[in-house]
Amino acid sequence: MGLWQIDADTLARSRFVLSPFAETFACLKLLHAGTGAHPGEDAWLRTHLPGYRARLAADPVAALLVQVAIGTSWIADFFCPTSCEGESFEETVARVRAAGAGEARANLRVCLDGPLPATLDRDDLPERATALLTYVWQETVRPHWERRRRVLEADMVARTTHVSEGGWAAVLDSLKPGTRWLGGSRFQVNLNMNPPREIAAGADLLFMPVTPRTSWVSWERRERYAVVYPCLGVLAEDHDRRPVPAGLGALIGTTRAGLLVLLGTPMSTTQLVAVTGQGLGSVGRHLRVLLDAGLVERWRAGRSVLYVRTPAGEVLVEASGAGTGDITAGGTEA
Repeated sequence: MGLWQIDADTLARSRFVLSPFAETFACLKLLHAGTGAHPGEDAWLRTHLPGYRARLAADPVAALLVQVAIGTSWIADFFCPTSCEGESFEETVARVRAAGAGEARANLRVCLDGPLPATLDRDDLPERATALLTYVWQETVRPHWERRRRVLEADMVARTTHVSEGGWAAVLDSLKPGTRWLGGSRFQVNLNMNPPREIAAGADLLFMPVTPRTSWVSWERRERYAVVYPCLGVLAEDHDRRPVPAGLGALIGTTRAGLLVLLGTPMSTTQLVAVTGQGLGSVGRHLRVLLDAGLVERWRAGRSVLYVRTPAGEVLVEASGAGTGDITAGGTEA
């Protein structure tokens, strides 16, 4: 398994950050896979996969580059640099462009664990990677970035609240499949059989949510390490949301029932607006009804207010047979 040795001070200074580049790379991984993890991803792929495949068909070098760079358990380092806190997509992708041709070829040989095919033995690999990543950002991510950003920011607020309430161990155990805090400064980051990696004192340890259900870990020399994980809220089109159980909807109303199902995980009004597509005023009114009925409670986390089901709300949802899956809304290792 992949283990990172993290001292207490480094873990205490670690933080959740937003990365437009990580979101873009996650979408590239989803396009490469071609199969969604839930109806929302399937709808997104129906919209964007034809254009992506047409682009690769017109550029066989880029098609093979993606297959080698992200098609294994090891992602080519130059293709996916570790974002800095507050860094824009353009700033991160500039580091992809700035990678040397020799570095790019060496990274790809690591992915292949062998020699490069002749098609990839060329000097313009960083430029081609940059062009493809920029296409994914401009065509599939940036048009809806504000909605994605709200969902990601709400996830970071919820995770930070969990840290303050239950400590890092509980949060690290729930980040993504394969992560687990083992104690004794040992953090299992994935299930890959690689040698343990000691995180140097003073290094940055960053946690980056993305909306696609994918994940990876990365690092830049001994200065910065990142764990990219799928966020709590998922994006989907309205027609891809599964209806709430009829009985629960008849009892408290379909919209309020949907909110109650979603609030198995603490969420802010901003996140609920982004996930459900409802207006802020509508979400606020329904939350007030649920609060007055004792089905949800709220607390403040910094400048945000989070809502979550109460025990009474849990009983009601469980009795109806609903759950958080009943509604979907809208060096680098894999």
